[in-house]
Amino acid sequence: MREYQITAIRPDAQDVDRRIDGLQIEGTIWPIEKVIGWVRDGTHAFWVKADAGKVRVIVARHWMSGRYFLTTEGEGFPPNALLALRHVY
Repeated sequence: MREYQITAIRPDAQDVDRRIDGLQIEGTIWPIEKVIGWVRDGTHAFWVKADAGKVRVIVARHWMSGRYFLTTEGEGFPPNALLALRHVY
């Protein structure tokens, strides 16, 4: 399994799901569903740069909807360093 840095996000397009729509990895924007699949099946691992250095990106499941989403591991508030990344459209 190879590790990749996520460098930017494509924010939600104001649709119903309210999730990040895409992630920039090595200059390419990938759909969030594809990246979630890679993490869940162990194909790839991802990280973001944060104040504390490298922070691992993990998959979590929404307690109410049951949908999978990406977040970052072991952080306090705010809990998701992905949201602090540069936005690309």
